[in-house]
Amino acid sequence: MTCFELDQAQQRFPELVERARRGEDVIITERNQPVVKFVAVEQDATAPVVPTKRRRRPGSAKGLVHISDDFDEPLEDFREYM
Repeated sequence: MTCFELDQAQQRFPELVERARRGEDVIITERNQPVVKFVAVEQDATAPVVPTKRRRRPGSAKGLVHISDDFDEPLEDFREYM
């Protein structure tokens, strides 16, 4: 585990990322207090892939949703309350 003060870490960021990739735990401190810990993300083929958000496409469900003609009609069970 290696510790760096924040101002040092800002100047050496690419090096710290590379150290974390190699498996080293890198601690960033501010006023001698730990604030951030860099650790490598394990690359696992079985790990779930985080889906990226796709832009919405208006009309993409056209023809998939059908509304019956009597949609607005009251239900039989509630006719007496109408």
